Amino acid sequence: MVLQSDDLDEIDYEWLGADNTQVQSNYFGKGQTTTYNRGAFHPDPSNQNGFHTYTVDWTANQIVWQIDGTTVRALTQANAESGQYPQTPMQLKIGVWSGGDPSNAPGTIQWAGGPTNYAGGPYTMQVKSVKAIDYSSGNQYTYGDTSGSWQSIKSTGGAVGSSGSNADASAAAAAPSVTAVSNGAPIPYSGTHGDTTSTYTTPDVYPWVPGPTTLQTATTPVTSIAGLPSGWTVNPSGKVVPPSAAPVSETPFCPYSSE
Repeated sequence: MVLQSDDLDEIDYEWLGADNTQVQSNYFGKGQTTTYNRGAFHPDPSNQNGFHTYTVDWTANQIVWQIDGTTVRALTQANAESGQYPQTPMQLKIGVWSGGDPSNAPGTIQWAGGPTNYAGGPYTMQVKSVKAIDYSSGNQYTYGDTSGSWQSIKSTGGAVGSSGSNADASAAAAAPSVTAVSNGAPIPYSGTHGDTTSTYTTPDVYPWVPGPTTLQTATTPVTSIAGLPSGWTVNPSGKVVPPSAAPVSETPFCPYSSE
């Protein structure tokens, strides 16, 4: 699950299919990816065996990540990496992707828990419900300048709110200490995690449409993979494609809460 803005502010929850004992939280600001030290892992046992409630409460002052009502991480604007606190209108995106696909960078495959076993597919995810609460009002958001600050955002027919009645400052005190961090592997959404020196294409929102890579220009294109489930195909770029893809909704909304 990712919240991402047009200028690449971002707040994440990410689950690894190969590990149903924990979940990763992460954040980025303005597409800055010179470091990958903002991610953290949190205990989330049996997250593939039943429904859980994952909440992100986001205001101008803090971001609170919760699992089933328990705060697992809280980040204040003052404690965020310099210039990295997310503060511009976000889109909410939910989907699955193959971090272990052989066309991905080695670091991504390692982060995902190893190569994807397509013979064990098809793989699915289930979402019972999604609720977004907008602490602002109005029907459209625009950028008043290029500063990227929340104060520069304009609301048509309403006002931009920096916090809401559901924001609880005490949640920061209830958050446990961060005990595990990301190993620096890329995260799946474009822009925020791009590496201009890499020959690989970072996956985009599902379904992924890859850009030019060395794989696409290979003289012998991959047309099939042993053990691929019935109905799955390999496109001309060598990417595995499932039989169908769920529609992606990209309705933008502004700070500051998602559940």
